[in-house]
Amino acid sequence: MKHVDLLIIGGGPSGLAAAKMAAESGVSSLIIERDTKVGGQLVKQTHMFFGSEKQYAKTRGINIAEILINDCKEHDDKISYMTETTVVGLYPDYVVTVMDRNHKYSKIKANTILVATGASEKVLAFENNDLPGIYGAGAVQTLMNVHGVLPGQDVVMVGSGNIGLIVSYQLMQAGVNVKRVIEAASVIGGYKVHASKLKRLGVEITTNMTVKSAQGNGALESIVVQKLDDDWQFIPGTEEEISVDALCISVGLSPLSNLLSMVGCEMKYVSALGGNVPVIDHSHETTVPNIFVAGDVCGVEEASSAIVEGYYVGLIIGNRLGKTHPHYERLIQDFTQQLDNLRSGPFGEKTRSGLAQLRGEQHA
Repeated sequence: MKHVDLLIIGGGPSGLAAAKMAAESGVSSLIIERDTKVGGQLVKQTHMFFGSEKQYAKTRGINIAEILINDCKEHDDKISYMTETTVVGLYPDYVVTVMDRNHKYSKIKANTILVATGASEKVLAFENNDLPGIYGAGAVQTLMNVHGVLPGQDVVMVGSGNIGLIVSYQLMQAGVNVKRVIEAASVIGGYKVHASKLKRLGVEITTNMTVKSAQGNGALESIVVQKLDDDWQFIPGTEEEISVDALCISVGLSPLSNLLSMVGCEMKYVSALGGNVPVIDHSHETTVPNIFVAGDVCGVEEASSAIVEGYYVGLIIGNRLGKTHPHYERLIQDFTQQLDNLRSGPFGEKTRSGLAQLRGEQHA
């Protein structure tokens, strides 16, 4: 059985950031990633990030991924990888079972474990929602931005959050006809700058509307949309059929927290954080000692927050293993301030209230 100081499950932004900071502290780590390469969701994000210079503002997601990967390459003596490998079990004795690309099972024992598995796309329930041509927004980004494949020619986007708006714009840049963006809520969920960009290009964004059904003979040919009242019920007589060959669904993410439940971490359903998340303290340690979390697995946010959380938790794990970073106190304070800044303002209210609920705190 292989033994490691720090095992990181997930090679996305938070996992890479944690590995870098742990390495600077003198801790060796092993990153397990189920994809063919590390980088997570960033490898398919071609839009520029907001935030400050510290969070790579005005840098495209794909370039941020390269920055994080290159940062880890500077610590090749401390960071190793297992790609195309899936963790299938996490146990209280700090042993994980993995299946590699050759379908071979093996065990790894760690002194400390960081779960940075991210989140998965939520689905939308409607008649015939399994027809070919119906995609999640992440799948569309992968098709276009990674593989150069268009999902269709005429598309309707479901969901007006930042991802829905950004992917709609990327579809238009690729020559796809985005016929409409529909949103079940009464207000547009994403930043005004993204919505305004679509409106200037003639894309209608309709609120209080969702998909009722999909039609097609073996593949998507049209959808029926319908207006919703204030109680989220269909309004009779407001059905409208739209001819499309692709439907993109962007209705949020759910934390991939299954492994944490398996190992016995205390879990709590917090809607504001995306669903079932682990109960953690301010060090991001779960109720199982020496098992930490970072990124969307403990609350869905922007990638910038996942990166900073990774840095923060990597420092803490190094300190826990007796290898304190030479600038530990200053960096902890800096990363804490960065997270506070990212969660400030009206768009951070949801995350702030969710974290307060998770930790049993009063939220102003």
